[in-house]
Amino acid sequence: MNIEKLEHNMAKITIEVSVEDFDKAVDKAYQKQKGQISIPGFRKGKVPRAMVEKMYGKEVFFEEAANICIPEAYEKAYDEIEEEIVSQPKIDVVQIEAGKPFIFTAEVALKPEVTLGDYKGVEIDKIDATVTDEDIEADIKSALEAQARQVSVERAAKDGDLVVLDFEGFVDGVAFEGGKGENYNLTLGSGSFIPGFEDQLVGKNVDEECEVNVTFPEDYQAEELAGKAAVFKCVIHEIKEKQIPELDEDFIDDAGFDSVDAYKADVKAKLEEKKTSEAKSAKEEAAIMAVVEKATMDIPEAMVETQVNRMINDFAQQLSMQGLSLEQYFMFTGMTKEQFAEQTRPRAEKSIQSRLVLEAVAAAEGFTASDEELEAELKEMADAYKMEVAQIKELLPATEMDGLKKDICVKKAIDVIANNAVEK
Repeated sequence: MNIEKLEHNMAKITIEVSVEDFDKAVDKAYQKQKGQISIPGFRKGKVPRAMVEKMYGKEVFFEEAANICIPEAYEKAYDEIEEEIVSQPKIDVVQIEAGKPFIFTAEVALKPEVTLGDYKGVEIDKIDATVTDEDIEADIKSALEAQARQVSVERAAKDGDLVVLDFEGFVDGVAFEGGKGENYNLTLGSGSFIPGFEDQLVGKNVDEECEVNVTFPEDYQAEELAGKAAVFKCVIHEIKEKQIPELDEDFIDDAGFDSVDAYKADVKAKLEEKKTSEAKSAKEEAAIMAVVEKATMDIPEAMVETQVNRMINDFAQQLSMQGLSLEQYFMFTGMTKEQFAEQTRPRAEKSIQSRLVLEAVAAAEGFTASDEELEAELKEMADAYKMEVAQIKELLPATEMDGLKKDICVKKAIDVIANNAVEK
């Protein structure tokens, strides 16, 4: 293995797999594929490897063998490298020939060094945590809306209603992939779907078949749909109206209070607690970003791309829990994956900058995680998952344990920065 340092905290790792190990991978590839190989004179799946290589060339199994070798060889190199790799590798094959070592390169981003400026005594704007009467009324309104019931109604759909519908999209009379949904819950006016879609459902009735006409953006991610006019055939199965309760005796009684004044006093107390907590978080974030502005670091593009992809994958998982795919989200919002990635990029950069600075402050302060602090962190995790600490320890790999220790040190760094910040 050889490491070549490149510009902007990038590195190229050259990794060599021995002739013997690569030949083992070739044999694995042959074993994996032999059931699909058919040559006259041999039963399917019984053709000797030598015969296949004679007919199709020695390299017939090389691509699959490379796919077998690369993950294991890269992981071994990853573990041996002292520097911290902070991106997914870009793999390039250098040599893949019979009787020679298999050689490939992995281009990766290395964790950048951070040069800190002053991180104690940074100035930030004073954050107001005062609870106003307007805050209390807004919170009560939100609480009433949270208790609202979705009641089925027998009338035409209007803005704000929740409709349960089936839909299927067509372009030039042909259904397209990802354009179909059944029993989908859609709140009209929420802006969840492509512009113009929801508006055309207003005024429609239950079991009424209708067509919704929209046009995909010119820069839509799926080229075959970009700029095309689409027709969605829809049918609404149910229309639900939101019924918000009144702030009356029944509501107050259900909430466990004797009077409206007592309820409002409780709302105020909880809001004060919430605003104090939010102000603490806002102060921490403002102080950290002030330290970031005073620091210098050369963040490699590959590191940013990796963080953007991680955030998009997290968002996709959240969508899947709501029964929606990322492709459907793009289709109904009219956004492309590239646009979404560009929109995500500033948050990704901010996340990277903050973490790098906090780790640098932790190192400058010489922070470590004690056994007691690590145990407390594991206990908190165990409680969240309703498990025993011993079970958590068994499940967490060593890398995750190291990550927890880093998190503990980062929390200490946050306290140092925020507690020494000067509000003006």
